[in-house]
Amino acid sequence: MTTTTAFAVLYGLLLGAGCWLILVRLPFMRGNTFSDRIEAQLRSRNLESRLLRTPTYNLTPFGPLERIVRPIIGDAITYMSRFNIGSAALGKRLARAGSSKSTLDFRAEQLLWAGAGFVVAVLVVVISAAAGQFSPAFLVVCVVTGAAGGYLLRDYVLGQRIKKRESAMLSEFPSLAELMALAVAAGESAMGAMDRVSRSSSGELSAEFGLVLADARSGKSLSEALHAFSMRSELPPLVRFFDGLVVAVERGTPLADVLRAQAADVRDAAKRELMESAGRKEIAMMVPLVFGVLPLTVVFAAFPAMAALEISL
Repeated sequence: MTTTTAFAVLYGLLLGAGCWLILVRLPFMRGNTFSDRIEAQLRSRNLESRLLRTPTYNLTPFGPLERIVRPIIGDAITYMSRFNIGSAALGKRLARAGSSKSTLDFRAEQLLWAGAGFVVAVLVVVISAAAGQFSPAFLVVCVVTGAAGGYLLRDYVLGQRIKKRESAMLSEFPSLAELMALAVAAGESAMGAMDRVSRSSSGELSAEFGLVLADARSGKSLSEALHAFSMRSELPPLVRFFDGLVVAVERGTPLADVLRAQAADVRDAAKRELMESAGRKEIAMMVPLVFGVLPLTVVFAAFPAMAALEISL
């Protein structure tokens, strides 16, 4: 395949995709949903403020193109959500990552990343075809791998975001727990101490404290708000901390002692993890020492003797 033929195929694919988008966006190709049909009758009864509506974020820097493709992606995500492909688990992971996006927004981002991987794979195939190395098997493998890699890469980025956020929360936890213990020992209630700590500090854990306070002020009891956070968190120290707060609030046990004990436990766990990490790295350091430094040392030690023996002979 020559360069001209390869570019002709690429332009043909782009033209076909554009014509397909125009076709599927025609009015007779899209049926009205039930909500669209009854919206005219319910518009006067909709008392919801526009300030409370969920804002729509641009997922890509291409504003007009995104507005064209967004309904198609929304229909695809809605169709996929009927099968409940891990929606509950994904919502919990998004909450752990501190993201305000819904599961539909995240699935849309995954489809966009898969589309980007597909485009990159097509460009690689076109470049290889222009160089005279076109293969149908390579085309299929490259396109499928690119699309699947983009889809899975977005999930991997979310997992890394969760790990980074949870490590930051664990590093902040002992200091915030001791601050709460000081506030409680000074006469503050559990909710007042949490409010003071969230206002006087910044970080991931203080933001979670703010969410717990917002739930408590919206009508829930403090125990229910703390239990809700322990349900969406999978960090054992934080789960024990909030469960201890719930027990202390419900039974009236001394809260300051509980907070200090929790902070001491987390610090001890961090020290143990640091020692274990140092032990693992110590074993890993033996590899370059044995296979790199030690052979060079033997060579430098034995070379003078071998040279002296050759001279004497």
